[in-house]
Amino acid sequence: MSKKLNYQSLKMKANHKWTARPGCQIFVADRGAVRMDVPQGWVMKIDEVSVKFYDGEPPDDDIRLEVSFMRLPPADWSNFPLADALRDVAENDTRPCEVCGDITIIKRPDLRLVWLESDFVDPVENRPARSRIMLAMGNNIQSTITMDYWIEDAARAVAAWNNVVHSLRLGIYIADPTTGVARDPQLN
Repeated sequence: MSKKLNYQSLKMKANHKWTARPGCQIFVADRGAVRMDVPQGWVMKIDEVSVKFYDGEPPDDDIRLEVSFMRLPPADWSNFPLADALRDVAENDTRPCEVCGDITIIKRPDLRLVWLESDFVDPVENRPARSRIMLAMGNNIQSTITMDYWIEDAARAVAAWNNVVHSLRLGIYIADPTTGVARDPQLN
């Protein structure tokens, strides 16, 4: 994204149709360009190009989830090599990382996503950490989602990541975000 993100918190109408998985809250960017469930109570911070969610108020956090997106020109993106693009992103990580395992590929009717996991040693705290990087594409939206966490917090981080992967929707726009839409049965 080349422009600064704007944030507006909206009061939901009494009969809104938004629902999240148990223990989660819904994050929606740009009226539905990106929609996903994040853990209830995580702290949201907005910077120039992304939105970050923390499991505690920084610097007292152990898990950071970051999401950014961009609109793509209308085209058939079904053959775009997402896995190759993810390999390029991982190779250009400035941290000395070691990729753990293969790229996970998920194809759904509404989007495609790929992600991988890497281990690294945090240079500030000099302790082992893990990173997950996802590229997702659907409905002319491309999103990059990352998560960094301490190895000892893997169970909580993986649960949060799985909720994000399961609930992620791209380019499903909502005319009035204060009313929401009926929950997709695939999300239950």
